[in-house]
Amino acid sequence: MQVCIMAEKQGHMLTSIPMAGPHHLTVEQVEDEQRLVLAAQKDPRQFEPLYTRYYERIAQYLYHRVENKDLAFELTAHVFYKALENLSRYKPMGVPFSAWLFRIAGNELNQWYRKNKTRRTISIDEEGINYLKQDLDDTVRQERESLLIEALQQLDEADVELVHMRFFEKRNFREICDILEIGESACKMRLYRILEKLKLVMKAMAEK
Repeated sequence: MQVCIMAEKQGHMLTSIPMAGPHHLTVEQVEDEQRLVLAAQKDPRQFEPLYTRYYERIAQYLYHRVENKDLAFELTAHVFYKALENLSRYKPMGVPFSAWLFRIAGNELNQWYRKNKTRRTISIDEEGINYLKQDLDDTVRQERESLLIEALQQLDEADVELVHMRFFEKRNFREICDILEIGESACKMRLYRILEKLKLVMKAMAEK
């Protein structure tokens, strides 16, 4: 199924939420976070610091994929309910707790789209488009922005998701790998192949 690519709406409450600075945590930060998780596993009332820390990031992640504020908030509530419900089963693996939350968010999103049989939406912005263009060769880089957006819509959902996380959410490879549960070399190779496909699609469109 192809994905509907939409230009981001400016000035919206959720689009103004920053993506929380550098995504990769230091070893000390991960260990501190794990202490919060262990406390919440012993006493669910101690889950609030984790909820407060990650609520906005999860809400924005979902909003950029549904373009509906109320639905984003509803799905975010489901994510944290599922996280709290399954917290006893969570096992620290040396990666940020947020990676687990984003995987839950991705599952909630997939379930919602399957249930409603709605075409997936991805929100993009001009800054992200320019960032993406930097990784394309000079010939492709000169093509119209609308051509790039059209080419993105030819990718499958998984490929668009990877491009979106890397170029529009500006996540580093480490966090992407933690969320998608893949190795870094495999992630980089997959992205390289996606960019090569984009170049071919854009060149073919430009020659029409």
